[in-house]
Amino acid sequence: MHVSHLTLRDFRSYELTEVELEAGVTAFVGLNGQGKTNLVEAVDYLSRLQSHRVATDAPLVRAGADQALIRAAVVREGRTATLEVEINAGRANRARINKSPLPRTRDLVGVVRTVVFSPEDLVLVKGDPAERRRFLDDLLVLRTPRLAGVRADYERVLRQRNTLLKSARAHRGGRDGMLATLSVWDEQLARAGAEILAERLALVESLAPYVGKCYRAIAQRRSAHAFASRDDAEIAYRSSFDLGELAAPAPEGVDLRPLLERAILDEIERRRSDELDRAVSLVGPHRDELVLTLAGGGQQLPVKGYASHGESWSFALALRLAAYDLLRADGDDPILILDDVFAELDATRREQLADLVAGAEQVLVTAAVGADVPEVLRGARYRVAGGEVTRE
Repeated sequence: MHVSHLTLRDFRSYELTEVELEAGVTAFVGLNGQGKTNLVEAVDYLSRLQSHRVATDAPLVRAGADQALIRAAVVREGRTATLEVEINAGRANRARINKSPLPRTRDLVGVVRTVVFSPEDLVLVKGDPAERRRFLDDLLVLRTPRLAGVRADYERVLRQRNTLLKSARAHRGGRDGMLATLSVWDEQLARAGAEILAERLALVESLAPYVGKCYRAIAQRRSAHAFASRDDAEIAYRSSFDLGELAAPAPEGVDLRPLLERAILDEIERRRSDELDRAVSLVGPHRDELVLTLAGGGQQLPVKGYASHGESWSFALALRLAAYDLLRADGDDPILILDDVFAELDATRREQLADLVAGAEQVLVTAAVGADVPEVLRGARYRVAGGEVTRE
């Protein structure tokens, strides 16, 4: 899978630009603030309908415009499809495939798949648990696009439930009626939460071997005798409450969702007084954690707090590479986007990362300095300056 043509209209800094692309490596080189990241951000947006840089769509629409347009010709198994999304300021976005409108914009998710490496990736290791949950959920949606709806439903129910909990705390005298309403939201939260939880548990089980393999490949030095001090990377899922046997991989053909739903409801009932006192939902996948550890001193130590800066970067890169390998195992080469990542790495890690991704069907690279891009990723190159994109 690769993008062969990209059109942007009123997207970020671009009033109108068109770029011809091809399979293999394409590098966009230019000083910071010239618009090179905007190009790859647009490709990633088509994949997830989210930016890897900002939380909302508003900054994506060029100042003074009412609407931004991203259009891409995507080649898959020799056939080309045109994907298009309109980003509307203050209104619902719209999406099309081959000029045919989609019933829901989110139906575009996963048609083209991307994996992005960026300087912000260090938050996957050093940031809050929400960053790691987002990493898992974004990957889930790329693999199974229908989960975008489940995720949206869960977030909606969670907001409504938290609002009701705040009201119950503020009006202690009239809690009985509120508690009856709360039980309805409990059921909805447990139902959507059980599906997300079951999918996350299965994903972590599938992803874990790739993380270990990718970390070793990145952390290993080129010389035969020098290695990172901790080179056994592991990931594990930690729920907001003890799942017991439900945390283990389900036997083939066994649907864990009803059991997880019941477990969530039981835990909500057990934590009822705590939730009412604190006016916040304390049970569910929104409170869970992806635990990252490295071997050291005969035990697995948490990366956050124990790993060096270089080891933290290696783990962050391993998570992204593992996501790429898992998506590739599903049958498609995702488009790899390396957004200003080489400036953050030492020379050894640059070369190792480049070697690992060079065989991808399409790699899009941004760099402020062309010399930062390793020679193995030498391919088509565009100069980006003053809103102009020029092929060298």
